[in-house]
Amino acid sequence: MRKHYYVYIMTNASRTLYTGMTNNLVRRVYEHKQGHGSKFTAKYHITWLVYSEVYNDVRDAIRREKQIKSWRRSKKVALIEAVNPKWRDLTLDWDECLEK
Repeated sequence: MRKHYYVYIMTNASRTLYTGMTNNLVRRVYEHKQGHGSKFTAKYHITWLVYSEVYNDVRDAIRREKQIKSWRRSKKVALIEAVNPKWRDLTLDWDECLEK
């Protein structure tokens, strides 16, 4: 079975951005939503998944996460808005994510 790695961006009502990388997007987003994902996401109540990419190689995912983290906010916003212009929480489409 081939592993997948995800680079993702999450936000809150104030549009504070958090970029991360994981091998299990559903689990990691669930952790953030429960306030256990990281101190930063817990402090700022970052619970909306607004962007994600998938990779087959962990090194590619790590490179991409570092690249996005190095960008100015305006470039991150443009990346999000290119695929999610309304900043909709993408987990709203996940049946199992928050029902655990």
